[in-house]
Amino acid sequence: MTVPETDPAGTLSVATDFAPATADDWRAAVAAVLAKSGRTDVADPEAALTTRTDDGLILRPLYTAADLPAGAASSLPGQAPFTRGATVDAATVGGWDVRALIEGPDAEQANRALLTDLENGATSVWLRAGEGGVPVSEIAQSLAGVYLDLAPVVLQAGPETTVAARILLSAAAERGVAAAELHGSLGSDPIGDLARVGVDRPVDFTELVALVSDAPHLGIAVADGTIYAEAGATAAEEVALATSVGVAYLRALVQAGLDLHDALGRIEFRLTVTAEQFTSIAKLRAARQVWDRVAELSGAGVDRSGQRQHAVTSAAMMTRRDPWVNLLRTTIGCFSAAVGGADAITVLPFDSELGVSDDFARRLARNTSSILHDESSLARVADPAGGSYYVESLTAQMADQAWDIFTELERGGGVHSLLRSGALAARLAASYATRRDSIARRRSPITGVSEFAYLDEPAVPRLAKPHAGSAGLLPRIRYAEDFEALRDLSDAALTERGSRPRIFLAGLGGPAASATRSAFAANLFQAGGIEAVAGSGSVPELVDQFRASGTPGVCLCSSDRVYDEQAAAAATALKAAGARFVWLAGRVGVGAELDSEPGAESGAESGADGYLYAGMDVVTVLRSALAQLTEEGP
Repeated sequence: MTVPETDPAGTLSVATDFAPATADDWRAAVAAVLAKSGRTDVADPEAALTTRTDDGLILRPLYTAADLPAGAASSLPGQAPFTRGATVDAATVGGWDVRALIEGPDAEQANRALLTDLENGATSVWLRAGEGGVPVSEIAQSLAGVYLDLAPVVLQAGPETTVAARILLSAAAERGVAAAELHGSLGSDPIGDLARVGVDRPVDFTELVALVSDAPHLGIAVADGTIYAEAGATAAEEVALATSVGVAYLRALVQAGLDLHDALGRIEFRLTVTAEQFTSIAKLRAARQVWDRVAELSGAGVDRSGQRQHAVTSAAMMTRRDPWVNLLRTTIGCFSAAVGGADAITVLPFDSELGVSDDFARRLARNTSSILHDESSLARVADPAGGSYYVESLTAQMADQAWDIFTELERGGGVHSLLRSGALAARLAASYATRRDSIARRRSPITGVSEFAYLDEPAVPRLAKPHAGSAGLLPRIRYAEDFEALRDLSDAALTERGSRPRIFLAGLGGPAASATRSAFAANLFQAGGIEAVAGSGSVPELVDQFRASGTPGVCLCSSDRVYDEQAAAAATALKAAGARFVWLAGRVGVGAELDSEPGAESGAESGADGYLYAGMDVVTVLRSALAQLTEEGP
């Protein structure tokens, strides 16, 4: 083994045994791999592997020092533009704030969950009150036993924020806690209330400013970007919308009598983090950049502070089917929030979309933060992603895109105006339509739902949550909802008939020829709650197996060569044996997606009624399949 050499200055050189590699060498190697896969016509390998996000941001396969944005290397944590963190000591003094979400409607149960969280790793409380939470009148009971001078409390009381604020301050006074010792936020978000629950009230913080005159560490407003993310906003749109809301609150706080620096410190930003870890990391870093530009243009001096961020694992990415996979999604989201520099992180329990989370789910959520914070030592490093050419480039792109959207929103009158006109709902619907199509085509897979569905998964029963937010001006979406609706149809058939819809997979030519496409088809059908009954062999053998299966439909599975030789004869024989339709796995000839009408002729050469292939609209196909497999009659 050769010992690495050192230069005269004593610097270790770790690549002395390797010839220097260039970007052109990498391109040549990629071109060779593409050629082996049949892509011999690729003139620019790098361009062939370049993709775009939902925001249109460019993701290249290779990044070098040339991609480092200007000034990125010189910025430091706690210094403008705060890309690397809002404070200097966040990585060495306590790390991030582990914020537990407490929901109602029972104040006693909420208090029990809250105290358990605080005793086992949580360091602050996010308390929902009013619609969807504990009754506002019972906030004090919910906080019984909480040391209000030690555990910051962030309220979310919607239109009842002022009443909730008075109760919180009164409870602190009764316990001998001075207002100056309180941390957290009153959580006022009137624009969010319009979006969430349809209550339209003026953005006026005069009364709240007066209430916290003796509480310098208590925030007043929350610019909640999660509302817009859950209505379909892209990452850059979420940053832009939260920034526009923040600007509205900044103006209102200054008008209410606060000086600019105090007003900046009284606003907290709530943003989602998802299983798309690099996008989430870049989003948090970009959000601080964008808000710092707002602060600078507003006249804040060089001593200005950075944006305070509360990151929440995305509710939109959570699934009701195979909910245990949510543990992985929230772990990635929490990791992204920590690496992205969030000041506070809330990990939603894996069962949060099923109903009221139980103690076990809440414990797992707390421990997700604890493992990353303590065992993984993420809290010991400032800006772990700093210096990554990819992350730095993505952050810069995200910040530029978000700023452009933000200025567009402001020219349109701001978020409040756009909400009232319906323009914002239309914009977010268009954004979500793009993602929804990508999910439907399984280009954005959802493990356990659109991919690798488990039809026999046991139910995870939970008590229903209180109804909240249905009258708002924005919808609340979940990425898995279209596929989960198909599974609901399958469950209904199981309840009504005693069995799920079933389809026969005809492995034409035997396992060696059919295994790959049989696995593809089975996975696809299971995503719609359709059981696949597999068979293989010659055409006569498949006809016998089909008759024994008792299924009404067939999907042929084999190689292109076998299709050329036997598909037409197999389709004819299976239809003669009683198959209502015969589909074919693979994009052969001039095939088209399955039509909604049974028996639509789209594959005359193979005799198939339609094709299944990667990239098709799977939701539409499965909806058609369920209709045909459950209809009565021969």
